[in-house]
Amino acid sequence: MKDIFDISKLSLIEPQKGLILISEPFNEDRYFQRSVVCLCEHNEEGSFGYVVNNILDIKLSKLLPAIKSDDFEVGLGGPMSPNNVYYIHTLGNEIESSVKVKEGLYTGGDFNQIVTLINTGLIDNSQIRFFLGYSGWSNGQLVEEINRSSWIVSEFDVKDLMENSSNNFWKTTLEKKGGKYQSIANFPLDPSLN
Repeated sequence: MKDIFDISKLSLIEPQKGLILISEPFNEDRYFQRSVVCLCEHNEEGSFGYVVNNILDIKLSKLLPAIKSDDFEVGLGGPMSPNNVYYIHTLGNEIESSVKVKEGLYTGGDFNQIVTLINTGLIDNSQIRFFLGYSGWSNGQLVEEINRSSWIVSEFDVKDLMENSSNNFWKTTLEKKGGKYQSIANFPLDPSLN
């Protein structure tokens, strides 16, 4: 299938903070197969972000007893530091020390403040997403992977990202791009099945 439909050079946008990475359809890596990564930083030192569509079968309250709500899912953000909890949110003006990713989306910030806001019902799960681990690339590594057609770089809508934690987010994101991307979205996971 890869020979019939050349996916090279599909990523016409340069990677940068505040964009997403959509994995190519035949990636077999267990962390990145059919994944969408929210890119939270990209500079001369490297890049990092979170896989947003690999939801685990565990609630945040089971990992962190201080959280009293069972409403918050946890995703596997990537292979780096998988025992640590990370988060993206839309509450940059309300959570101290938040770092802006793009307009309306932030990462980090005072975790004790987040726990208090969750436990008092002032944050809901459409405003914050949690991850175990993150995805990281050294200087030049991500650009090299993009040049090998491992990733499609794209813009995204913050509301879509925050409200769609489904494992189908890879497919729906490509379908929304239309044209040749719609065809890619329908590639079977195993190309021999086509």
